[in-house]
Amino acid sequence: MLVNLHNKHNKHNKHNKYSSFILLIGIVLTAICFGLSGQPSYVSLLTAAQLIFVPAMVMMIVDVQKVGKYIIVGMMLAVTLLQWWSEGYLAIILALIYLLYTLYIAAQGIIRFLQRGFMNLAEFSIDMGFLYLALGGLWFFAFVANIDTGFSPLITWLTAIHFHYSACLLPISVGLFGRLHDSSWYRIIVMILLAGPLLVAIGIAFSIIIEIIAVALYIFAIYGLFFLTFKTKLPIGQGILLRISYGALCLTIIWSCLYVYSRFSGTFYVGIPEMLQFHGVVNGVFFGGVGVMAWAMAVPPTTQRCFDFPVSQIRGKLHHENESHPGLVDALHDFVDTKKLPPVISQFYEQTTTYRLLATVQWKTWFKPFAFIYQGISRLLQQLNLPFSSQQIEMTGKIVAIDAERDSRQAPRAWIRTIKQQTVFVAIYSKHTTNQTTYMNIALPLPFSTMIGILYAYEENGQLHLTSQHEGDAGIYLAIGPYVMKLPLQEHFQIHAVDDQTLTALHKMTIFGVHFLQIDYFIQSNRVDRQEMTCENEKVLYETNKKE
Repeated sequence: MLVNLHNKHNKHNKHNKYSSFILLIGIVLTAICFGLSGQPSYVSLLTAAQLIFVPAMVMMIVDVQKVGKYIIVGMMLAVTLLQWWSEGYLAIILALIYLLYTLYIAAQGIIRFLQRGFMNLAEFSIDMGFLYLALGGLWFFAFVANIDTGFSPLITWLTAIHFHYSACLLPISVGLFGRLHDSSWYRIIVMILLAGPLLVAIGIAFSIIIEIIAVALYIFAIYGLFFLTFKTKLPIGQGILLRISYGALCLTIIWSCLYVYSRFSGTFYVGIPEMLQFHGVVNGVFFGGVGVMAWAMAVPPTTQRCFDFPVSQIRGKLHHENESHPGLVDALHDFVDTKKLPPVISQFYEQTTTYRLLATVQWKTWFKPFAFIYQGISRLLQQLNLPFSSQQIEMTGKIVAIDAERDSRQAPRAWIRTIKQQTVFVAIYSKHTTNQTTYMNIALPLPFSTMIGILYAYEENGQLHLTSQHEGDAGIYLAIGPYVMKLPLQEHFQIHAVDDQTLTALHKMTIFGVHFLQIDYFIQSNRVDRQEMTCENEKVLYETNKKE
């Protein structure tokens, strides 16, 4: 253990030395560009972001490997040389080197996202900052290569600056702040700031009205962010610097309002030259420079924990032996205290093949266009292939054993459900235990990936509940290669015993918290004949509707 800590400490020190060395190079090269190029100070705004601010923020978050360090150094040399060779084929090659660097950083954002998913907004903000940098690289390349973007070279250059500061540095800084502060206001602010760069860019390019709306939202988000820094406990020095950084944005956003008003009214109180001299310089020095210094004092650790539960290794179409299995679980009491549950619920989960299912699928109206489009894909995949109609229909199927070594989880078995001999679900059931809590671990194989539902079980009022919305491992995930990301989906099952042979189940699903699907199941033992089952089903549905 001591050896591991020592090695980790040495690795951390080595990383800091490399990062400090690279940043020192960036500072020196920026000084050279500023001192020898003979251009106005605001021209160096983009150069400072390229050589100092962005590399500094990236290396605070990502442990850049050896190849990545070479890419960063190569980028710095290319940006420096562009100060003197700004035209011709050499300039295009140098700009291409910078574009490749931004794509490399964007790839780091994608990798980070695949390791986690949507659910940690602070980390997602950082990922988006990495991705937005690639757009800045594209606009910079278009400016150097004199590509006709439909706008003047000056607007193209300003758009490149916009994506480096507002779209890259700001989301990264806000993401780091989110590691220290989380609230409903913070989440609203982050969503506005992440959408803002595109809205502002669209507004500048196409519509003053859109630009006005974008700037208004930006004002709300920036001032809200500044206010939140005073409600967050920060180290004294870091707190002062961070408030200066965000305070600079509060000041310059007013200048932006005057610029937008000038464009809208036709009376140019503030034009592009004034924007560059004040708005640009203040943002570059105080937001960019002071902000980087603030986070360099102490980088807050991520609050995101690793997903370390067992994941099915089965991908694509399921190939299985025909060895049948009686139930979805071996013993329901592994997951929940069954003493308070009617015996029929345990019997269903442990002897599933002795029961018949009738299902009524109800897509929410707002989601029906997406469901209709998805049907063509789902039929081909034979997975999550739910009917579009809300008419009640019988689901048949079988449960078969799966090779545990191939699946890599404990005692897996697949429930293959069909409607009129067409496969609609292939779900591989297993379980795992974390911190003395046993979860249902359900895998749905997809092409090159697997969707995973980790469900927490509990009893309430004699009913069984299975939910993905619970602390711990519970959730819905997507596994792609070695990466496991959490999806913005939630599901909840509510299983109710009607009598000693009959059950009803309600399955609800949400996306980003919005309800989009409900499936009502009527489940009855095979010992009840079909006619009796139909009559009993109608009776139960009548009673349910009457209560509602």
